Amino acid sequence: MKWCRKQKIKVEPSLEQQGAEKLLEIGAQLYQARQAQALSLERVAMQTMIPRRLLKAIEAGNLEELPEPIYIQSYIKQYADALGLDGTDLARNFPIEDRQLQLKPTQRILPAAQLRPIHLYLLYLFVVFWAVNALSHTLSRNQLQDSSFQRVQQILPTQTRSPQSDIQPVSSANHDSKPVKVSVTLKAQSWLRVTADGKTAFEGTLPQGTQRTWEAKEELTLTTENAGGVLVQFNQEKAQQIGNPGQTQEVTFAAANQRL
Repeated sequence: MKWCRKQKIKVEPSLEQQGAEKLLEIGAQLYQARQAQALSLERVAMQTMIPRRLLKAIEAGNLEELPEPIYIQSYIKQYADALGLDGTDLARNFPIEDRQLQLKPTQRILPAAQLRPIHLYLLYLFVVFWAVNALSHTLSRNQLQDSSFQRVQQILPTQTRSPQSDIQPVSSANHDSKPVKVSVTLKAQSWLRVTADGKTAFEGTLPQGTQRTWEAKEELTLTTENAGGVLVQFNQEKAQQIGNPGQTQEVTFAAANQRL
């Protein structure tokens, strides 16, 4: 009597599961190194310009509180370097998805009998005929409009026409309200959230030296966790710093040239 043995199928963990396991391991290593140096999360946050909540999420291995894996890898490197560890080697252990697409060249080969000289010649004649017909129709319509306009001018008395009657006042209503325009220059790496007219226009960490501009019709709100590293210019006003380094600040700009 033969027994059928069930083959065990080995299921490989997903990339997200691998990332979560590696993040727990890396976070524990970073936590132990920080505790050994008696450093607080606030001190490391000021040194690396990484928000405290993200550092805490890395140590706890909480992927839900962190951005995309490529940013997590960068944060791990900065955190490890600040603690005197090998940030490059430690960050390399955190897996990220390889999204390089291999594009296959496509080449469409038409049959030799599909396009022949006679076909091209007929197509050329059709295009020329259509173009001449369209041009003739356009010229005829323009001539008809000119003749109608001249006939109306002859009927209307010249006394009722005045040069000033054709002048229309220009409304300045469109120039009263100017859109909100906010330009940002980063003196240091900072996390920003920009909300334009109630919709999130940007959220993320920008490196030092970045210059960005956002516009809104009614109001624009800027939130940062490093107010001292952000220079803000509202419309044509002079750019100014909105707070102290490491300070969380939220500023709202309105269309009526007022800052809320």
